[in-house]
Amino acid sequence: MPIHQLLPEISLREIIALGAEQVRPHCHPLMDVHEVFMEMEAAVHERRPCAVVRLGDGELLTLAQEVVYDPATIQREGAFLPYAGVNPPDLRARDQLAQAVREAHIVGVPLSRRKHFQPLLHPVLRGHGIAPGDLRMTHSAVNYDLHQAGLLGRLLTGKQLLVIGNLAPALGHLLSARGFAVTGTISPVRGVDDIERVMQEVRGIDFNLALVSAGIAAVMICTRIAGELGRTALDFGHMADGIVRGKYAL
Repeated sequence: MPIHQLLPEISLREIIALGAEQVRPHCHPLMDVHEVFMEMEAAVHERRPCAVVRLGDGELLTLAQEVVYDPATIQREGAFLPYAGVNPPDLRARDQLAQAVREAHIVGVPLSRRKHFQPLLHPVLRGHGIAPGDLRMTHSAVNYDLHQAGLLGRLLTGKQLLVIGNLAPALGHLLSARGFAVTGTISPVRGVDDIERVMQEVRGIDFNLALVSAGIAAVMICTRIAGELGRTALDFGHMADGIVRGKYAL
């Protein structure tokens, strides 16, 4: 508060709310989970491309290479990146990922204010010349949101499913046992360097909805499925692990 001023009977919560109203014009809208569901449903039925991808710390650190962070910082902060499918320095993966973000139909972005999540998102987008207003954005946890909203089972029902990722055989078997139509599985996916082989296999399978759990490579695979084959793909992430381990029921 300004010195020698008294502000009676207004709480801190009210002050924050008043301040939030002042910055509202600078906010970017996010699609809610129902809008994402309806977009994917319509894309499948209308046989048009739709790639729903998600950006987390792994994707953002990959994009940050020599754009926001120097190589030493990436090595220090991104020690987990090889597990996620990128061995830095890898500027080719960086550029492929940036192009995939540009081409995606819906991009999940982090709401978390932790260091390498939302605070890194905007410097990374700016560094690659991507305007947030040009993206159709949703929450990066949209894969979990679909389940929590009771929409995941509806999304999978009546579709020809292609399951991609290291857990694809187990997930595909479980989905088939639950009565969903799984027309193909592709496994394993050995990081971003394995994308071309995966896409060769994808082209030989008849499907209209792909569930892709392949770390950072999932973003590129989803956008290529949409762009090259005109089909719908969802970056499914660790939702696959949750279903296989019985944490999430369908």
